[in-house]
Amino acid sequence: MPGLKDRLVARALEEGFDLAKLCRPWDVGHVPDRLRAFLDKGYHGQMGWLAERAEWRGDPSALWPEARTIVMLGESYTPEEDPLASLTDAEVGTVSVYARNRDYHDLVKKRLKRLARWLIDEAGGEVKVFVDTAPVPEKALGQAAGLGWQGKHTNLVSRDLGSWFFIGSIFTTLDIEPDPAEIDHCGSCRACLDICPTAAFPAPYQLDARRCISYLTIEHKGPVDPELRALMGNRIYGCDDCLAVCPWNKFAQQAREVRYHAREDLKAPKLQELAQLEDAAFRARFSGSPIKRIGRDRFVRNVLYAIGNSGMPALRSVAQRLCDDADPTVADAARWAVMRLDRDANGME
Repeated sequence: MPGLKDRLVARALEEGFDLAKLCRPWDVGHVPDRLRAFLDKGYHGQMGWLAERAEWRGDPSALWPEARTIVMLGESYTPEEDPLASLTDAEVGTVSVYARNRDYHDLVKKRLKRLARWLIDEAGGEVKVFVDTAPVPEKALGQAAGLGWQGKHTNLVSRDLGSWFFIGSIFTTLDIEPDPAEIDHCGSCRACLDICPTAAFPAPYQLDARRCISYLTIEHKGPVDPELRALMGNRIYGCDDCLAVCPWNKFAQQAREVRYHAREDLKAPKLQELAQLEDAAFRARFSGSPIKRIGRDRFVRNVLYAIGNSGMPALRSVAQRLCDDADPTVADAARWAVMRLDRDANGME
């Protein structure tokens, strides 16, 4: 249909997306081999779902064989403030920028559905929409469509949006002309690799999730290795270090969606207050937030690791009260925090 692609891109921008590019479902290059190597090395840690759906994640055309085109969408969530500013304040916790307000899954998916309905009305065909909740290799498809390229930190980087953007996709049976793939523009830069607190990158373009603070604070269940706890600082949900230092962020556009702008209570939340959250209070405070999905116990575990790393004797009593928590992982984290604070107070190594 003449002009469909141009109208589709224009409509995507009207819906609130900042980038819209197209690719074929089978345009994923070396993804199957790289995914298998990642899994074989155990880099996925406890994320067993990566292995269970490896066939689909390695070959999107197997997910829905009838699909002929994928519309890849990017939506900016660039922060207004320095995302790393709170790392130096021992009294507060640092929450990843994407989780400082509403859950992007809900917002992006609503836009995808509206755009998909428009596409059906305009040209027919069938569609399926995805946003980080299915075995779809969004980053590889994003590069194939020209949204950006997978940087050395393995995340997608855009010449237009830097590192701060969400990715969504619409699979369709319509045959629409694809865009050229993006090429790598990292050059000799290794800022993202060098800043990682836990050395989670064995090599450029490789991530060992088992050492990644985003994985440890969100996906990892149970106690975290004590060696890694001490390196987590006050990061209590996710980690933005490798994203924040990318030089391409100088081209980033401020998020148009106000529901991505940080809530005041999540810019630099007090550790003392967060540690005291019971389950009901946790669920109420983080209703509509991606933080809610990890549950009170895992979240308070993270807060206690931050308290243990704070070097602040005033927080010892906060941790002490949780040493007998009903959740054994929380209790373990509380005892570790008390031990760390006592060691710091006594000047012990």
